[in-house]
Order: sequence, then C-alpha cells, then structure tokens
Amino acid sequence: MTKILLLSDTHSFIDEKILKFVKQADEVWHAGDIGCLEVTDTLKKLKPLRAVFGNIDGADARAEFEVEKVIVWITHIGGYPNKYYKRICDEIKLNPPKIFISGHSHILKVQYDKKLNLLHLNPGAAGNHGFHKVRTMLRFELDNSEIKNMEIIELDKRG
Repeated sequence: MTKILLLSDTHSFIDEKILKFVKQADEVWHAGDIGCLEVTDTLKKLKPLRAVFGNIDGADARAEFEVEKVIVWITHIGGYPNKYYKRICDEIKLNPPKIFISGHSHILKVQYDKKLNLLHLNPGAAGNHGFHKVRTMLRFELDNSEIKNMEIIELDKRG
C-alpha cells in the first residue's frame, strides 16, 4: 500500500499546513505550477516526489508511471472528462491510465470518466495565488491496483 498526497498550483508557496500532510504520505505528486525550486526542494527532503511543470514554470511536461499496479498520468493542463484537450484525449485513448491528473484550473474535482474508464483528479490549488477561495489537496491510497480512501484536504482560505 502506498499513501499519496496530491497537490497542484503552489505558485512558490509552501507552509507547515502542507508539510504536515506531506509527512503523513509515502509519496507526493505535484500537478504543476510549482513556482520555484524551494517548493520542490522542501518536498523532496521529506518524501519521494513526482512533479510536472505548469504554465508558470516555463516548460510543458507530462509524467506517466505505475504505482501499485496503477498506471498514472499527470499533466498540468489537460482538461476534464468530455472536455479534454484534443492532444491529451488522443494520447489517453492510445495508452489509457487508471488515474488521469491535471491541475491548472484551481478547481478541485474528482470525477470518474466512464467513456475512457479512468479516474480524473484535480487537487485544486494549495498555494495562495489565484482565484480559488480555499486551498485544497487530495490524498488517497493505492493498494495492489485499487484506489482507496480518497480524501479532500481543505487547508484554509487563500491569502
């Protein structure tokens, strides 16, 4: 079993409220708009980190990997079920993951995509920059190909 903390859109912000949950995880996944290396350096000192660049980070990146027999895709800008960006949708159909993660919108969303048979996750935004009102993250467990104990974490109001 692997405990995952999923966050996005930190925009150069990290605090003890985030780090409290990092310490409880086995791995941390960041879906982009990191902002500065201090964020990733701090996270990597505590737990293994899987992260992608976001649009404020200066490069486009995607990560594909497998944990506990679960194929995962993380990209910063990817869209939502029935509204994926065309390039993303075409690639997902060729190599479907069990979990598709994107950030960017600052809107927390957990939605099962019945057409592509995958779980879409967007953890919202953990940072203080943006239009979101509450800073959010997700945590869950992967256990021998199963996704378990999905939990929304509300940190506090932005700013």
